[in-house]
Amino acid sequence: MAAAFAAGVVPPSCQPGSGRVQAPDTVLVVGPDRVLAVLHEAADAVAGVLGDVDDWGLAGTRPGQHHSDLVADAAAVEVLVSAGLGVVSEESGMHHVDREVTVVLDPLDGSTNAFRRLPWYATSLCAVDGDGALAAVVANQATGGRYEAVRGGGARRDGDPVHPTGVTAISDALVAVSGTPTAHLGWSQFRALGAAALDLCAVAAGQVDAYLDCSVDAHGPWDYLGAMLVCQEAGAVVADAWGRDLVVLDHAARRTPVAAATPALLAALLAARQASEEKSS
Repeated sequence: MAAAFAAGVVPPSCQPGSGRVQAPDTVLVVGPDRVLAVLHEAADAVAGVLGDVDDWGLAGTRPGQHHSDLVADAAAVEVLVSAGLGVVSEESGMHHVDREVTVVLDPLDGSTNAFRRLPWYATSLCAVDGDGALAAVVANQATGGRYEAVRGGGARRDGDPVHPTGVTAISDALVAVSGTPTAHLGWSQFRALGAAALDLCAVAAGQVDAYLDCSVDAHGPWDYLGAMLVCQEAGAVVADAWGRDLVVLDHAARRTPVAAATPALLAALLAARQASEEKSS
């Protein structure tokens, strides 16, 4: 897979797939910069259709799925598939994943925030090739701000490089959390913001010092992969709480991501989390 991508050619799909968006029979010549541009195009498409959404409530299709999720998904998948990319979407599943580059997509991370008009919801896209995460865009659809990263090329917010803080001790840390903390783990302060992709990008940009998933395996790869690459390219560290690989294309996979500005802070958070769970069990 990696060798084929290095050659710069993404073949057209040969698997039609019931209910899946079909791309024209073309061959797309790509590189990391072109892939990044397509991710931005998909985020633009989502921004365009969200402006026309009248009903931001639950769609009644499956638990937690909003009308806005479905509209955003259709717009993003059409752009990505037409560009010759595969897609693993939270909302509509697998599209042409036999292709050399597959985009892991959360069309609207934080859809409850969007419904409540809390300006913290995003489109998260991460292109994955045979060597792992290749390029990512996380677009705050409420404010228009965007994070982007390319493997080996650093991370940026609205064109400017981002970097995490140098905090190493939990006692000094402002920690974004997901789920409900079962105990105070010694942090200075915490925030529960409600959109994992943006929470993780906030670590990359130094807005918070760490992100801690207090649930157990509640996040699919679409929730964290784009922001994971942004964090890594900015200099932050990201891991699964149980030491598993975070780069997965299985729609059923779930992980427990944790991120921090420094390796020392990450290790301290993981140790504190584990000690708290052992104490409560």
